[in-house]
Amino acid sequence: QLQLVESGGGLVQAGGSLRLSCAASGRNFYNNGFGWFRQAPGKEREFVAGLSRWSGTTTYTDAVKGRFTVSRDNAVNTVYLQMNSLQPEDTAVYYCAAANKGGILTRGTDFSYWGQGTQVTVSS
Repeated sequence: QLQLVESGGGLVQAGGSLRLSCAASGRNFYNNGFGWFRQAPGKEREFVAGLSRWSGTTTYTDAVKGRFTVSRDNAVNTVYLQMNSLQPEDTAVYYCAAANKGGILTRGTDFSYWGQGTQVTVSS
């Protein structure tokens, strides 16, 4: 079982950057795939980026391709989401999620563990 804690959110101007961190505690960090999701006010939660557990394969929703990068550091049990060229439409609460399974995971139901979320606000 994993416990996930996100950090790194905040207020940034359009065109700026933020790096979100997802610190995991518990066993078998390496055996988990991870995903980042976001939920804007009045909208459904949506998939943003994913990272498979062993091969490190990444996948992104079209809206963030070329701007966001997901990565992991197994030495410190942390997953990152580097967000560049942020736009107001990226404003949302961002959630980290984990699952002890392989493959490309993009659905919320694929994941067993969730963090509490961190707010990202992009001003125009």
